Amino acid sequence: MTFKKKSKDLNQYFNLRDSLIRFLREDIGQGDLTSEYVVDEDLKSSSFIICKSEVAVVAGLEEAQTIFDICNCDSKALVKDGDIVKKGHKVMKIEGNTRSILKAERTALNLIMRMSGIATHTKKFVDIVRTVSNEIKITGTRKTAPGLRFFDKKSIVLGGGYAHRNSLDEMILIKDNHLAVTNSIKSSISMAKLKAGKNIMIECEVRDMKSSVEAIKSGADIIMLDNFSPQEAVKTISYLSRSGLRKKVLVEISGGVNLSNIKDYAVALPDMISVGSLTHSSKSVDFSMEIS
Repeated sequence: MTFKKKSKDLNQYFNLRDSLIRFLREDIGQGDLTSEYVVDEDLKSSSFIICKSEVAVVAGLEEAQTIFDICNCDSKALVKDGDIVKKGHKVMKIEGNTRSILKAERTALNLIMRMSGIATHTKKFVDIVRTVSNEIKITGTRKTAPGLRFFDKKSIVLGGGYAHRNSLDEMILIKDNHLAVTNSIKSSISMAKLKAGKNIMIECEVRDMKSSVEAIKSGADIIMLDNFSPQEAVKTISYLSRSGLRKKVLVEISGGVNLSNIKDYAVALPDMISVGSLTHSSKSVDFSMEIS
């Protein structure tokens, strides 16, 4: 595994390695009883990880290599994360002690399968949107499995999407539950701007055209058209363009977006379309390891 020699990247690598060690501990427990009882401790083997699905965007190879490294196995990625592979394609070769390979197998495969599933699902959305515009970003949400956000968000990027907000401390996003207790878009944005200063972006969820205009005039950097129908989104963004407000703000569409209606939303020409299903409903891609 390679990484840039910058402090933040080095810290990220160690954090990643710690996470992968925890995943291995969860799977191994006190030890791999089956391998210890039936496989000779000195036996060495080689194996390949192979795609079993018809077509997929592969992701998670870098993490899998780290897992095999932790288990003292040598591995070589035969393709790159983000590459498109087909059924039968070998994506990684592993060599080492047979017990060690088997110890790492399931954790490595689970990550590759989940991450490739998210990347593949993301690419489907990206490909449809690009038939309308190359400028619209498909973004993920915080609807990720606890402990897996780094891996889920990375998978979105490998599929051609954007991570957007990874954690609550990255930006201000005033949503319906915030507005339920503050009762005012204008005052919520004003308080946020006063306390946060100019360096933190402020996004505000809006429910209709009127609240969209209010949020923009109150100083929001981004407005989120939440649970708008495609027709409502087109109407709202068109109005903002005609009134000269569109150029003052980024527009995100969120809620109810799927592969069947994504093109209808893209026609509205927002800056971003966020899709929760990228991480909470993607189907894993089937990979298996064959050992010799």
